[in-house]
Amino acid sequence: MKIHGLQKMTLLDFPGRVACTVFLGGCDFRCPFCHNFQLIDGSAPPVMEEEELLAFLRKRKGLLEGVAFTGGEPCLRPELPDLMARIREMGFGVKLDTNGNHPARLREILERGLADYVAMDVKNSPEKYAATCGLSALDLGPIRESVALLLEGKTDYEFRTTVVDELHEGADFEAVGQWIAGAKRYFLQSFTDREAVPFGGLHAPSKEKLREYREIAAKYVPETRLRGVD
Repeated sequence: MKIHGLQKMTLLDFPGRVACTVFLGGCDFRCPFCHNFQLIDGSAPPVMEEEELLAFLRKRKGLLEGVAFTGGEPCLRPELPDLMARIREMGFGVKLDTNGNHPARLREILERGLADYVAMDVKNSPEKYAATCGLSALDLGPIRESVALLLEGKTDYEFRTTVVDELHEGADFEAVGQWIAGAKRYFLQSFTDREAVPFGGLHAPSKEKLREYREIAAKYVPETRLRGVD
């Protein structure tokens, strides 16, 4: 399997563990606020193959505790579960970032016990979901199935939303809160503009708005937190 990026060490991407982050190319969404758009549109060349990643991990035993898979959308890769299994056999924990649009692969990963932690993006309220993903239409059935899978609590998890001032308002977090009610935890993270973001004209919400949105969602998910906000 081709690897499109590797951050050799992170203290942020895998809660509670010193980890590396593996970036996989390809995504079925086109979110206008994406920071990794070069991984989505195929313009980023691979940096290594699967065996090179495993060789890197062998050298980092005792230094790293986990591997976080992100993208793009990792669950597009049919080889992913077997690679995760090989990494777990080496003694590393595994974290998965996903957009939730591939519940069959997520189910396989959960049922095989291959992920210690899953972070799933909930992009917006159902009514705004397709537009927030940069699509003209979207079947929410797979997204709903993935939410339900995580709510079963078979592995540790979080839901998260990147909040963009032009895309989100208070009513959206009422709808999302109702959707994921009873979840273990929910993070709101503020959009940050970067050169890699494909579309200009997007802005972060004010801290006041973020705190307002947190209060709304916390009615349904008591452990709703702001990430990256003072």
